Amino acid sequence: MRDIRVSDITMREAIASKAFSLSFKEKLEIVKILDRIGVGSIEVEGIESSKVDSLRIKSIASLVKNSTLAVPVKMDDDSIQAVWNAAKGAKHVRLQVEAAVSPSCMEYIQRKKADTLIADAAEAVAKCAQLTDDVEFVAIDATRTDVAYLARVIDAVVAAGAKTVTVCDAAGSMLPEEFAQFIADLYQATPQLKDIDLGISCCNNLNMADACAVAGVMAGASIVKATSYPMGVVALDNVARILAAKADALGAQSKVRVTELKRAMNQISRLCCDDRSKASLFTGAVSEAVEGVVLTAGDDQATVMQYVERLGYSLSDEDAEAVFEAFKKIAASKERVSATELDAIVASAALQVPPTYTLDGYVINSGLSFKATSHISLRKNGELIEAVSLGDGPIDSSFKSIESVVGKHYELDDFSIQAVTEGREAMGESVVKLIADGKVYSGRGISTDIVESSIRAYINALNKIAYEEQN
Repeated sequence: MRDIRVSDITMREAIASKAFSLSFKEKLEIVKILDRIGVGSIEVEGIESSKVDSLRIKSIASLVKNSTLAVPVKMDDDSIQAVWNAAKGAKHVRLQVEAAVSPSCMEYIQRKKADTLIADAAEAVAKCAQLTDDVEFVAIDATRTDVAYLARVIDAVVAAGAKTVTVCDAAGSMLPEEFAQFIADLYQATPQLKDIDLGISCCNNLNMADACAVAGVMAGASIVKATSYPMGVVALDNVARILAAKADALGAQSKVRVTELKRAMNQISRLCCDDRSKASLFTGAVSEAVEGVVLTAGDDQATVMQYVERLGYSLSDEDAEAVFEAFKKIAASKERVSATELDAIVASAALQVPPTYTLDGYVINSGLSFKATSHISLRKNGELIEAVSLGDGPIDSSFKSIESVVGKHYELDDFSIQAVTEGREAMGESVVKLIADGKVYSGRGISTDIVESSIRAYINALNKIAYEEQN
C-alpha cells in the first residue's frame, strides 16, 4: 500500500491570497499543531526581509520534529544559502525551487524564455542539491502548458537532483477525470517520474479540488498539497479522511492522525479566523511564552541564557549578566522560575535605556455597544505628541494610538498580564514583546490599572527599539 503524504501550505496560501495575516506567535502555534497530527511536510514562506524572515524560519525549524520543513528559494545563490542557513536546524529540510511553466506566466511572471527557464531551474536545483538531498521542483500553472515541454522541464530538474516534482492546477478548471488523465499523460511522457515523488496542488475554482486530488492520487501522485483552513485549495481534513476511509480501494494511506483532526482543525481555525478584526494588534496571541522553560536556583548563567535565546532574545554580555543577577534573586525564593517569569526578568533587567518616549497622559472610553477609543499623549524628547484611535478593546486601541504617535507599526509577538500583589489594590504587571528587524524587544509595565501597565510596557519596549535605531 502506497504512503500518501499531505503537505500543509496554510501559511504560504495565507500570504499569497492575502486572506488574513498571521502573527509570528500564531505561525509557531500552527506549526506545533501540524507537526503533532502527522502531516508529511509543513510549507512556510521564504526569505524576503532577511533579518525578520530568517528569525521566523529558524524559530519554526526548532519546533518541527516529525514533519519535513519545506521552504522556497529564489533562483540565485544568496537566496539559496540564506534559506538553508535559516532552515537547517530542522530535523528534515526540503528546499523548493518554483517556476511558472505555462507560456503566459513564463513571460509575465518569470520573464524568461522556455529554454532559459529550463536551464535556470536546473541550475537552481543543482545548487540546492549540494546542500540537501531533499529538493523539490514546483511547476506552477502546469496544467496550462504543453505536456511535452513540461516533460523537458521535469527531465532537466530530476537530472539536476530534484527528488520531488509538484505540478499545480492553478486555474482550477479541470474535472477529476481530466486531472487524472493529465497525471497519466505526464507519467507516460516522463518515465523518470516513477523514480521520484510526484506532488499535486489543485485549486478549488469549480469546488472540485478535493475530488481532483483523490483522482491524482489514484493516477499515481504521492504528495498532496492542502490547507488546514479553507482557502480555495484542497482541504487537509477532507483529503485525510477520504484517504483513511478508502485506503483499501485506493491502495494508498496517509499518516495524518484522523482521530485528532477535528480538535486540531478547530485550534487552527481559531488562529486563522477571518472574523476577527483585521485591524487588531491582537491576532489571537495572548498566550504563554516558549513551552518547557523551567529553571531553578541551581542553574548557571549559560543554562539561563540558552532559555533566554529560546524566548527570542539576543542579549549583550552586559545585559546577560544583569538578567542572570536578577534571575538569581528571584530563584533564591522560589522552587522554579517559569517562562512567563523569565520573560518578565528579561523585560525588567535587560537593555535599560534613556527614554525617547514618556507617557504624558491618556483617556480611555470603552463600553458594550461601541468600539473602544484611546487618546494617548506622549512626549518625545520633550515635545508633546497626541493621537486618538479606535480598537477592539481598550488595550488594542491604546497600542494603536501609540503606533500613530510613533508613525511605525511593530509586530506584537506576545503580550501577557499577571498580578504581582494580592488584594483589591493589586498591582498588575504587563509584558509586551515587539519584533523589529528580526529582534525581540521586551517591555515591562506595572500599575494597579492593567490598561496603564500595558501602555507602559509597550512604551518601555518601544524605547529600547528607538535607542538601538538611534545608536
